[in-house]
Amino acid sequence: MATPLSADALVSALRNEGVTLVEHAGWRTHNRNGRGGWGPVNGVIVHHTVTSGTSTSVSMCFNGRSDLPGPLCHGVIAKDGTVHLVGNGRANHAGRGDGDVLRAVVAERATLPAPDRDDTDGNVHFYGFECVNLGDGKDPWPAVQLDAMVRAAAALCRAHGWSARSVIGHKEWTATKIDPRGFAMADFRARVAARLGTKPPATPRPPAHQPFPGAAWFTKGPTSPVVTAMGRRLVAVGCSAYATGPGPRWTDADRASYARWQRRLGYTGAAADGWPGPTSWAALKVPYSS
Repeated sequence: MATPLSADALVSALRNEGVTLVEHAGWRTHNRNGRGGWGPVNGVIVHHTVTSGTSTSVSMCFNGRSDLPGPLCHGVIAKDGTVHLVGNGRANHAGRGDGDVLRAVVAERATLPAPDRDDTDGNVHFYGFECVNLGDGKDPWPAVQLDAMVRAAAALCRAHGWSARSVIGHKEWTATKIDPRGFAMADFRARVAARLGTKPPATPRPPAHQPFPGAAWFTKGPTSPVVTAMGRRLVAVGCSAYATGPGPRWTDADRASYARWQRRLGYTGAAADGWPGPTSWAALKVPYSS
């Protein structure tokens, strides 16, 4: 049982384990927290997507379906081993499952009970990784993909102090699912356990500058220390339109200040509308904030 990792802590844990990451725009605030609880977390559920192709799979997992809004997981693991982060918080991936299974995971028991009821909301308690595979028992699992899956699961176990027994398949959570298909979860847990038995890599230093969070992130009116750090940089470079602040909530003053920065860079017209873009953001050099 643990408090969910922050977005930055999740990124650090995965990178520490040697995972290749792609952070998709808006993933840090993309969740279903308004529809139910998120945490305490107790483990990791592994899924297969029943899709082919990285872009199609990532788009589906980020956006969801008409009957099930996204995110449908926290990360999508592609055939090439890249982990694409698509959600941070409650995600529609586990659904309802057996409370006895949850209790066995919490206790890290060697044997899981067969799920025979769906009485517990798994989206509260589990991180989820959707792994690109048709799930027909014929679609192969490339070695590089399986290695990334093991590393991703081990990263979360290591970060929370869990053993490999905290990693389960969706089919072990509920009898209504068959995923992941094509390998045995007992063998997968053995690989995670072996990974956890190795010495963890040194913790990497955080980036010097804040990565661009994506254009859509700003249009949602975020409240974040990233906004404060950006505002302070705009003040420092002489582009302030603030009467007070800056503060953590995105406001019209932030947009007006950023428009001044865009004009400073030579942008005009619609290109200087105050909505940050990747090029102007990189030039501003917003300090990294955890």
